[in-house]
Amino acid sequence: MKKIVFVLLSVLMPLSASMACTNFIVGKKASADGSVFVTYNADSYGAFMPLAHYPAATHQPGEMRKVYEWDTNKYLGEIAEVPQTWNVIGNSNEWQVTIGETTFGGRHEMTDSTGIIDYGSLIYIALQRSKSAREALQVMTSLVEQYGYCSEGETFSVADKDEAWMLEMMGCGPDRTKEAGRTVWVAVRIPDEAIAAHANQSRITKFLDGRYVRVKMKDLLNPKFNAQNPKFKGKSLVLCSDNVVSYARTMGWFEGKDADFSYNAAYAAPDFSGRRYCEARVWSFFNRFADDFSEYVPYAAGFEKNAKEMPLWIIPNKPVTLQDLRDAMRDHYEGTPFALDSDIGGGIFQMPYRPSPLSYKIDGVEYFNERPISTQQTAWSFISQMRSQLPREVGACFWFGNDDGNMVAYTPMYSCMTRRPKCFSGEGADDVTFSMDNAFWVCNWVSNMVYPRYSMMFPTLKAVRDSLDASYSQLQPEIEAKALALPTAEERIKMLTDYSCQKGNEMISRWQQLAFFLIVKYNDIVVKPTDENGTFLRTPAGLGARVQRPGFPESFAKDLIKQTGDKFLVPQE
Repeated sequence: MKKIVFVLLSVLMPLSASMACTNFIVGKKASADGSVFVTYNADSYGAFMPLAHYPAATHQPGEMRKVYEWDTNKYLGEIAEVPQTWNVIGNSNEWQVTIGETTFGGRHEMTDSTGIIDYGSLIYIALQRSKSAREALQVMTSLVEQYGYCSEGETFSVADKDEAWMLEMMGCGPDRTKEAGRTVWVAVRIPDEAIAAHANQSRITKFLDGRYVRVKMKDLLNPKFNAQNPKFKGKSLVLCSDNVVSYARTMGWFEGKDADFSYNAAYAAPDFSGRRYCEARVWSFFNRFADDFSEYVPYAAGFEKNAKEMPLWIIPNKPVTLQDLRDAMRDHYEGTPFALDSDIGGGIFQMPYRPSPLSYKIDGVEYFNERPISTQQTAWSFISQMRSQLPREVGACFWFGNDDGNMVAYTPMYSCMTRRPKCFSGEGADDVTFSMDNAFWVCNWVSNMVYPRYSMMFPTLKAVRDSLDASYSQLQPEIEAKALALPTAEERIKMLTDYSCQKGNEMISRWQQLAFFLIVKYNDIVVKPTDENGTFLRTPAGLGARVQRPGFPESFAKDLIKQTGDKFLVPQE
């Protein structure tokens, strides 16, 4: 297909990831099928992000790896390679390790401008070097201690087929001393029975107050370490840097007993924006799996400074399914106090999206928009499924969508695959180069047609999206049974690679058809009628059937009349 290049006749500003991502975590005993799940919305305006692929490789002694900042592609420096690196697809690797993230920022003076490891590089380097979540924690924390961490505060989801952790990390500034260390971090193991979430606000509070058992990294990595030890019953494991409390004391940010130390209070205390824009998304996820989560509405709303803070995790009131997570990733606060369908902000056709930035001023007074889980700036979204009951080449299924999760189907990409479908590769396209062969651009083309006429057009998109999701789910047991019947891992990898690429190709073909259909059906804000199969109706003379003109949705029409009074009243004869 011919590429279309757009040249902007203005000064191009460098892009950086906005603080706007969302992660969900589901323990293996909290899921309906024993899977550990991690989800991620990568939300960054202007970012063009294909499905990542780092093939497995071997490296020679003395070989170095160049590190480029993930957000800006700025060269940061070099680090030593390791002898063996593993295959990575997206944010999951061949050993069923997944890492996601959300940026919370925190104290600006803690950013280490001398470091050469940024948060994005840290994710993909760790995935290439780790065979378990625990190994990933060790790799991540040792790398930043050796080379320095140059990003702002970050929360990471680090999981494998057996367990999930939440890791929070910040640098110690460019003027640190040797005694201060280079990073302050804490990692909490999420109970197998629990679900957790983070969304651009540091969530780990007190972790030395007796609710957790602190362990050392060397003990955790010992094969004889027993996480089910009876002395751990009712508590969760926690790892932390040796300086996590002392650094805050040195900086004058904490006084008191270690047991009273709160990571986010010291380094990234939640303000109004941290609660309303960020913690409200966590609240909405938890609210789906709690009988009554209303006691935390004041905290998520952000107005009451002393409102009861949300827990780090909850035990869900039902087993969590893959479909539950699809639905949660598409959430716009429907049916909650934060719902976006009760005002005119969604325009004539009631879109559950709001323009950026999140706040704006009218006559010098500042106002804000809600920030739901599903948002238009999502570059890609995933649901990573990891299963201990299956061989690793079959157990890790990376459900991927190259746009807002609400506007795309989650397509199965097995983490063992040795190549990507062309539509997810980035070939022939970038952030200012459109290609009809590229999923990011075709999916964005469709969604950007739908956004401004949401209530009119979204049902058509949803029907296609849901049909693809359902077909993938229906096929999954059959495909995996066929893979398991093959005699070797190599044959299973080839089969699942072929299957994943086939599904990617089918997805973009279906989305191209959807794009053409939407243009024809809803042209000029009217509706061309179709039969039950989606075929456009024609007159006996062969012309298109008379269009339907639905006009304003009734709720908007009523608001319009309230605002304009009798201005548009038709006079009675």
